[in-house]
Amino acid sequence: MTTPQTPLRSGFGARTTAQDALAGISLSGRHAIVTGGYSGIGLETTRALADAGAHVTVPVRDRAKAEAALSNLADRVTIEDLDLSDPASVAALAQRFVSRGAPLHMLINNAGIMATPLVRDAAGREGQFATNHLGHFRLTSGLWPALKAAAGARVVQLSSIGHRLAPVDFDDLDFTSRAYDKWAAYGQSKTANALFAVALDKRGKASGVRAFAVHPGGIMTALQRHLPKEEQMALGWIDADGRPHAIFKTPSQGAATSVWCATSPQLDGMGGVYCEDCDIAAAAPANDTGWSGVRPHAIDTAQAARLWEISEILTGVSFN
Repeated sequence: MTTPQTPLRSGFGARTTAQDALAGISLSGRHAIVTGGYSGIGLETTRALADAGAHVTVPVRDRAKAEAALSNLADRVTIEDLDLSDPASVAALAQRFVSRGAPLHMLINNAGIMATPLVRDAAGREGQFATNHLGHFRLTSGLWPALKAAAGARVVQLSSIGHRLAPVDFDDLDFTSRAYDKWAAYGQSKTANALFAVALDKRGKASGVRAFAVHPGGIMTALQRHLPKEEQMALGWIDADGRPHAIFKTPSQGAATSVWCATSPQLDGMGGVYCEDCDIAAAAPANDTGWSGVRPHAIDTAQAARLWEISEILTGVSFN
């Protein structure tokens, strides 16, 4: 049965923190992986899960930075090296985890880049799509045996309200025929994250693996590092003194929906939906100009199936 893209009225909201979302939930004996779990909302996600009793594996590109950020969680966290843009690095990390024989109860595909200058991976793929989507597609595939072994796992894909900026352009994924636009590329990658959750949930639910896409809300983190101050001011994100607009969440509030999707009993038996503010988001019409809800192109089952097929071809991996 398909989970309706309709709010549950969960009782939580935009200012719910990760700790609020986990209140009364014990994760003792549970294993989680949080990509990018050593900075920004990823760090808050790691901290909340670990404080609730989970053991969290944090794949990182900068080991020294990660060790410093996670030093007070050392007994509950395992740091692993990972470069999401490098297929060999992704495969190695997945193999190391699966070889330990531990079930994986929560996979939070949190790491990502935003509005970068044009970069391409070794295969020539556009960098934001390659990192934000294809890297996590490879990783989830490699971890599939551990997810199925959990007999009740959840995969959380970090999407964004940025999905409204662009659907997936299946005719030119890598901006080879059109001029590169950093925001269109970001929007395409975030739409891909949401569509991945739709297709993954359809394939995984028979094995007890459910998937969710998450818009965490606006949070000032290192994700904005490629944006000059002037551009952030023009977008209305910060004032002339660099202070963020009041609409922005704290990192803990930004981590709350990821944590809620990964653990909440309110979502038992559900999956394949786009969530925000610790609830299932409302479905928005294609021409909606607001700042909440999910547009049709990010939850379209036919588009999700097409993306899945192309992703298998581009990565050479399979979930069989």
